[in-house]
Order: sequence, then structure tokens, then C-alpha cells
Amino acid sequence: MTTTVSDFLVERLSQWGVTRIFGYPGDGINGVFGALRRAGKIEFIQCRHEEMAAFMASAHAKFTGELGVCIATSGPGASHLLTGLYDARMDHMPVLAIVGQQARTALGGHYQQELDLVSMFKDVAGAFVQQASAPAQVRHLLDRAARTALGERRVTALILPNDLQELPYEAPARAHGTLHSGVGYQRPSMVPRGEELERAAQILNSGERVAILVGAGALQASRQVAAVANTLGAGVAKALLGKAVLADELPWVTGSIGLLGTEPSLKLMNECDTLLMIGSGFPYAEFLPEEGKARGVQIDIAPDMLGLRYPMEVNLQGDAADTLDALLPLLVHKEKRTWRERIEGWRKRWDDKLEKRALTPASPINPQRVVHELSPRLPDQAIITSDSGSCANWFARDLQIRPGMQCSLSGGLASMGAAVPYAIAAKFAHPERSVIALVGDGAMQMNNLAELITVAKYWRQWTNGRWICAVFNNQDLNQVTWEQRVMEGDPKFVASQEIPDVPYHLFAISIGLKGIYVEREEDVGPAWEQALASDVPVVIDFRTDPDVPPLPPHISLEQAKKFASALLQDPDRGGIIKQTARQLLSNVLPGSKD
Repeated sequence: MTTTVSDFLVERLSQWGVTRIFGYPGDGINGVFGALRRAGKIEFIQCRHEEMAAFMASAHAKFTGELGVCIATSGPGASHLLTGLYDARMDHMPVLAIVGQQARTALGGHYQQELDLVSMFKDVAGAFVQQASAPAQVRHLLDRAARTALGERRVTALILPNDLQELPYEAPARAHGTLHSGVGYQRPSMVPRGEELERAAQILNSGERVAILVGAGALQASRQVAAVANTLGAGVAKALLGKAVLADELPWVTGSIGLLGTEPSLKLMNECDTLLMIGSGFPYAEFLPEEGKARGVQIDIAPDMLGLRYPMEVNLQGDAADTLDALLPLLVHKEKRTWRERIEGWRKRWDDKLEKRALTPASPINPQRVVHELSPRLPDQAIITSDSGSCANWFARDLQIRPGMQCSLSGGLASMGAAVPYAIAAKFAHPERSVIALVGDGAMQMNNLAELITVAKYWRQWTNGRWICAVFNNQDLNQVTWEQRVMEGDPKFVASQEIPDVPYHLFAISIGLKGIYVEREEDVGPAWEQALASDVPVVIDFRTDPDVPPLPPHISLEQAKKFASALLQDPDRGGIIKQTARQLLSNVLPGSKD
């Protein structure tokens, strides 16, 4: 049988270590799908929508460190990929998009489904996007796309006209004007020069109140981060993408930072005299130390991220783990632990406050309690995903990560709709582990409900069926509603914020999954236990109270004024006043724990 361009492509992908591709078929990419069937080497996961396929490719890269690959047909199939690809781009994930195109002879003729795909992908896949025009060209295009994605941790795209896919493959000739590429990439050890490490150590050693901020770039450096923190007597705050760097059981880990962050993280940043930032692109300057109040050292593998968020004295380009290993022998162990003790005191008081807030009654269910009850019940090695929206607040604050767990969400893009496809990709990558998605009802209605069908299609192939989708069902686009109140001083705009009530648990049951409905707070814990014991994937429909405020770690006077102004006209003001008072006064309410 003649080896076609598509046959070669699939074989070459396999040589690059690709074992799974997420996507949706169409006539613009039929040649490659035929080759996937013939080869039988790469598993194809059929999603309900190409956007979800790109999210899954991004999540595959996040949870494995491997190249994520998604595939789509020409025209609308290709354009549907963009949101998920932007998620990968903004979170620095290696993802390759393979898309079809109309026949080469038709290009430029305003043909059906003919889009200028090179131009369309130029931003999201700007590191490398090319359209193949000859069989002998495909080899070096694929090799360069894969190596660029892995080496630069970027999105790349390869566009294949449909007539080219079916042509006999031709190896590049030994002639002028040809390229002879090869397979393989190994990430180098990247460590800054010795003199720069010594400068960084001098700053960190001289600091009396050292704060560390970690992000996704430190996920493979947990041991080193802990060793540096213990040597310096530092506290560690975590950007959302770095939530799994260190376990929350450590008393000097202050939790998340930012609008969704914790009070001890805010205090850590406000009162430190030295900041060490590791693998984080956390963007909000108002939650970092005030400029000039702290000396700074940053470690990042990407040079364009260095010195971008805070004016650092020393910028170290390098791999987080390797750089910290080289830095650690230069650091002096701080005997005085007054700063560390203060941090641990902040953390303890915050834990007490967080528990009281979670257990404060609401109508019908306090959404904080949903995650508060989940945390102690999480199995070892669990993987947790979260959507954007108000559920991300509870993921950030109430979810306590233990060693060996993984978790993620759409970070830089903060897109709705990522939690369920992330959880699906996580389960395919680690079928033996329990996977839990925390999702708002807005995201479920936008696109995640359909992807439950993907779960129903594939779950019997997994090692076990322990896959759970927890829906925060409050019939409100809650995060934006609260942003309107606090940031804009506007009351809830019912026409834009209120969404239909959908029985998510019944939909799950209708497609062969397990559905659980919870509308009483005392049933939250038992519902989690029932779901975590199930051998069939579960959707839990939690009826949560939209009036529970996602209180930031600090409320400015301007925000308080706008909130008060909005309340005067808000249709839900009665419930808001009650729940806000309960949250703010949870420490002194009757029946609260000391």
C-alpha cells in the first residue's frame, strides 16, 4: 500500500511520542483520519466541539508535561479551536493544532470553508504556523512545529490542504532547496551564571522578612521551594496555577494570592522586605509589595517574563528546580524565626475564619461549604479542575491540596468552559486517579453540559469510573454579578445575569451517568462520599446561594462605597445583606467556633 502524506504524518507524530489526539472530524481533514484508523497507534478522542478539544490538549500538556495535540477540519472547525488554543498560549503550554484546508487548486477562489488560516492562527500560534504545499515539505514542518511547541512551551499550528493529505508521501530529495529534519527534543538544564546566583543569595540572605510567590513554573520544584523557604524562614503564597506546588497542610503556606486570595497572603506581601518570585506571571500589581518597599529576586525560564510584574534587583533566567538547587548552597539558614511565627499565626487565624465562613448557614447551600466538605474527603493523588467564575473563589481558598495531588484551571485566559474538558483530559492521562471538576452553572450551560456526553462515551475504557462534576447551581452568572456590584457600583442586571434552572443531575442520569441532587447543607458531605465511592461518573447538582459574597482579602473604601450604592437598587438586596453580614461577622455570630 502506498504511504500517503497522512500516513507519514501519523507515524511521525507517534515518533514524537504522541499517543492521544483530541478533536472532531470533517471532510477537510479526512485524509488524516483515515491514516489514524489505519495506523492504530494514536488514540483519537472525539469531543463534542473543537473548542473543547483544544482545552483538552492544553490540559493534557498541563497534567503530563507532554505535547498536547488537537485536530479539526477546515473553516469553522479550525476557527472553533481558537479559545482553547489561547488558553494554552497564555498558560505557556506546548500544544500543536493540526487543521485541514481546502484543495490547493481552490485556494484564493472564495471557495466554501476557505479561510486564510495562516493569518487566523498567526497570533495564537505565532511561534510557528505553516501551511504545507508539497509532500516533501511535511516532514520538516511537523518536526519544527513539535520541537518549537515543546522547546518554547508555545502553541504551533500545521495546516494541511485536503488534496495534499491523500498524495503519496515523498521524502525530501538530496538537492538544493530541501530540508532534512529529525525527531526528538530534550529540555536542557538551564541555570544562571554563578555571579548572578551570588547576587540573588546576597539579597535573600540580607532579608529579614522574606516572602516567596510560586506559580506554574515551580510545579516541578516543590522540594526545592520548600528547602529554600525553610532555610530563609519565609512564607509562601501561591498564584492559582501554582496551587499544587506545596501542600496546604504546611503552616507557613499562606494560600492563593490576589482577588481570589487569602488574608495571610495579602499580609505576607504587604509586610515583607524581600520578595522571591518563582515561575509566576501573576499579573495584579496591587497584590504584590508596594514598589520600593521590598527587594526582589525572580526566577523564570522565559526571559520576557522577568522583571515584568515587579522591579526586581536580580532576574535569574533558568529552570526553577535547577536554579534553586544551585542557589540553595549559597543561602544562610536564618536562626531567628519571628517572621515565620507571624506568618503561621496569620495562617491559623485565617483557617479558623475560613471554616466559620464555610459553615455559616445560607439559602439553600453555602457554596464555600461544598468545597470545604470536599477537601478532607479527597482521595490521595486526586486531580481537581475548576472553571472560571465564583466557583474559582472557593477552589482558590477552601480547597486544601495535599502532596501528590494536581489541580488547574484556565489561568491567563480565565475562560469559562474549561473545567469539564480539563477533567476529561486528566482522566485519560491518569485513568487510575480520581478526578473532580468544580463548575458553575453558567459554564455548564455554555458548553460543558455537552461534554458530559463525551464522558458517557468513553468512561468504561478508564481504569475506574471515579470522575465527578460538581455543579454550583445558583441560576446566576455570579462572579460578574458581584463584580458589577463591587467594581462598578451597579445593581444586579437581571436580564444579563439570571440564567435558566437546569436539572443537571437528571441530564447525567439520562445519558447513563449517576446524578445526585443536593439542596440541604447537611447533605453536602454525604453526597461527596457517595460520589467518591461510585464506580460510575457522577454529576452532583448543588443548589447554592448566589447571595454569599466572594469577599476579597481586602475591601477598599471605594469598593465599599460602590457596593453600598449598588445595594440600594439591587433586586436581591435582602439576601445579600443577610449573607454579607453573616460572612463578615462569622467569628462573633452565636454558635460559631472559637
